[in-house]
Order: sequence, then structure tokens, then C-alpha cells
Amino acid sequence: MAPASQRRTQKKAESHRRILEAAKEVFFRDGFTAANLDEVAEKAGVAKGTLYRYFDSKAELYVAILSHNGKIFEQKLREVLSPSLPPMEKLRRASHFYFRHYVENPDYFQIFWAIENQAVIGELPESLVDEVTALWDRNLQLLAEIIEEGVRDGVFLDHDPWEMANILWTLANGIIQTERSTPRRRLRRRQLDRVFDDAIELVLRGLARPTVAGS
Repeated sequence: MAPASQRRTQKKAESHRRILEAAKEVFFRDGFTAANLDEVAEKAGVAKGTLYRYFDSKAELYVAILSHNGKIFEQKLREVLSPSLPPMEKLRRASHFYFRHYVENPDYFQIFWAIENQAVIGELPESLVDEVTALWDRNLQLLAEIIEEGVRDGVFLDHDPWEMANILWTLANGIIQTERSTPRRRLRRRQLDRVFDDAIELVLRGLARPTVAGS
């Protein structure tokens, strides 16, 4: 690559990074509806027109921020799943990591709201929806592979690995999202971490192959 072309590429990459960082600050402080893109552009040190050269809409920029963190999440999840761990412990660690990630980064869980409420935030480009779907797919596949390993090793009952991974993931998300609603928090009655742990253990007990007495 010629020096001039290389400099342009580096400048674009730096502008893209600054826009994402500035948008993250504004969106997470003010929420999607109230966030002002003029402020995002100012904080990023770019013209508003430059911002729209990178992102076609406010909604696209919002989901791009959330999707970017998803890639970091996937990498960290893989790091906690040591190959030497038994399948049951892998699922338990993955679940605990997921909960801890929520506690430390609650704003990023707004990606569920954003993707499912395009009527509110505006229609998203199909390519962006596909990107987020692919991210979820890869994480679900990790869980499915652990469950498949447990079935193969005889420690789990013979379940459909993908279906069980999806049930576990849906349950975890449903419990976590009760924290965003006062009525649902009241109905939950107990602390979020205790309810989450109990729900995960219930699923794990359902997966486990019963031990035969005296074996």
C-alpha cells in the first residue's frame, strides 16, 4: 500500500474508532431516543456529515456499538471455557461469566431492546441484523458443543444440544432483563444473582443423567 493510501486508511480507522467511543458515551448516558448526534460528532472531533459517511442512521450507529462489545464478549467467553473442564462445569462457568458481564456492562444488554424494537428506533440494515444474529449464533454454538460433549460422555441425558443451548440462553436473558422493570423486580422478590443461580442449576439438573445407586 502506498504511503498516502496507508495514511488515509489509518485516518479512517481512527475516525471510526473515535465516533464509536463518543457515541457509546452519549448513548449510554442519554439513551437512544435522547442521544444527540451533533454532540457525538463534536466529541469525536468530526463533522456531522463525516459521521454519516460511516453510519447511515442513528440506529445503525447504536447497534454497531453494542455489536462491537459482543465480539469482545465472545472472545472472553472462550477464554473461561478451559478444555480440561467437565461439561457441567463448563456450562456453569459460561453462565456465571454471562451474569458477571451483565453486572459489569448493563448498558450493552440494550442490544436486545434495539434489535427487537426497530419500529421504535428505525429499521436497521439487513447486514447489521445479520451481524448480530451471527454473533448470537456463535455463542449458542459454543453452548451446544458443550452439551453435545456431555451427551457423548454420558453425563447428560440425550437432549437436542442446540435446543437446550437456546433454552439456557433464553432463560438467562429473561431473568437478567427483569432487572430493568420495577414490577418484574418486585415479582422476582429475591436478589437477581440468587434467582439467576437457582434457574441455571435447575436447567443443569434437568440435563444431568441420573446416577444409578450402587454404581
